[in-house]
Amino acid sequence: MPVPDAAVFERLRSFAAVDTTQEHADRAITEVFTGRSLGAVPVGTAADVAAAVTKARAAQAEWAARTPKQRAEVLDRYRALVVENREFLMDIVQAETGKARWAAQEEIMGLMFAARYFSRVAPQLLAPHKAAGAFPVLNRASVRAVPKGVVGVIAPWNYPMLLSVGDSIPALLAGNAVVVKPDSQTPYSSLANAELFLRAGLPRDLFAVVPGPGTVVGTAIVDSCDYLMFTGSSATGRTLAEQCGRRLIGFSAELGGKNPMIVTRGADLDKAAKAAVRACFSNAGQLCISIERMYVERAVVDQFTEKFVAAVKAAKLGAAYDFSTDIGSLISESQLETVTKHVADAVSKGAKVLAGGNARPDLGPLFYEPTVLADVTDAMECGRNETFGPLVSIYPVDSVQEAIARANDTEYGLNASVWAASKAEGERIAEQLHAGTVNVDEGYAPAWGTTGAPMGGMGISGVGRRHGPDGLLKFTEPQSIVVTRFLNLDAPAFIPQDKWQPFLMTIARSIRFLPGR
Repeated sequence: MPVPDAAVFERLRSFAAVDTTQEHADRAITEVFTGRSLGAVPVGTAADVAAAVTKARAAQAEWAARTPKQRAEVLDRYRALVVENREFLMDIVQAETGKARWAAQEEIMGLMFAARYFSRVAPQLLAPHKAAGAFPVLNRASVRAVPKGVVGVIAPWNYPMLLSVGDSIPALLAGNAVVVKPDSQTPYSSLANAELFLRAGLPRDLFAVVPGPGTVVGTAIVDSCDYLMFTGSSATGRTLAEQCGRRLIGFSAELGGKNPMIVTRGADLDKAAKAAVRACFSNAGQLCISIERMYVERAVVDQFTEKFVAAVKAAKLGAAYDFSTDIGSLISESQLETVTKHVADAVSKGAKVLAGGNARPDLGPLFYEPTVLADVTDAMECGRNETFGPLVSIYPVDSVQEAIARANDTEYGLNASVWAASKAEGERIAEQLHAGTVNVDEGYAPAWGTTGAPMGGMGISGVGRRHGPDGLLKFTEPQSIVVTRFLNLDAPAFIPQDKWQPFLMTIARSIRFLPGR
């Protein structure tokens, strides 16, 4: 089971935006599969963030002066480097997170999709456009997309490359600088991309990675950035939103989810059961948009459960830097503890384990079997709370409407999956679900990968959207410039006010008949 050697991680360490002339504590980073040391990164300070932001502001001024097309050329080169170095990048992601290689490949594809989409649409979306002036002929109006300045990105550990760099790509294309705080468990994923950005021609100070604890580095970023992008828990999202609100800066976040799947009579149960394994257990279930609740019509629940449980038991759990395994490891002791407690609590209160239910220390220190439960109730910890691990519950329902009502009975609203007798029925069900993305005949990946459409949460699952035009324009401030020609609104010297003001009213009343009004 190969892993990049120590020299690679030492090289990546050099891309951390910390003051190397000052003494810093180091944090050891371990290979999740085995617990072996990969290397150590310096722990950043508030002073490091301040220095990074200062340098970023200076670099941003020159970067913003480039045309969107020129900025897109740099990001296109970066995309080519991602493709060229994809095996190396997947090794880094796997080493830091313990996920299966196909789940690591999702991150690489996500970076490719984001760079391709935003590079293609940025020149048009960011171009100034005309607007109808208040008074035709007299006023000429245009709207510009002005960069925010310095964008802060606080990234999670579960998809550490895609959810740090993937959000940085549109921010950079919009003309901003970016300062990233990676999760303390997964800094190398961001640092590896900092190296690729530099090789692509991005000014070094424009993309800064400052490793360190959220209480120090994260707080300093929130206190100094001009816009914040966050991915993480709903509880932390609330706190950050309050901090951004006090500073009156923009904030966007993808937060938690307790995502449902609906399976109706007439659905292709073989396809649904097979795809559900990916939908539930990608990255060992440590994915905001993975499925944790399944509502299956009673007429087919036994058949579906049999097929799904068989597919889960057939999935290969293990550690490998290739595509020979289906499900990887949890990332930390705390994640393992949460899953273990949720399963034990459910079983103690009457839930039935249909598959899994056990830790697997024989495979590695943090492995846990993909687990399927039945007879779960709201009295159980996993009933309404997000587990964020390899745990899913199956609920029989008497009708599609009951499935929709129960799927919507949650504070969350991030993602959903629908399997029905026809695509049309699936779409009709999807339209009734309270979720930012709904996949018909899939679990989560197509909606996530459709970078031209907005992605985000309703309820406590998020604020704002990534992807689509909104995913780029949120990193800008619209500025309206209106030029007055020939005459301004003051009465000409030869027209008295009592004549001029009624004349203006006559013009204002007639404007509604003009095109675009």
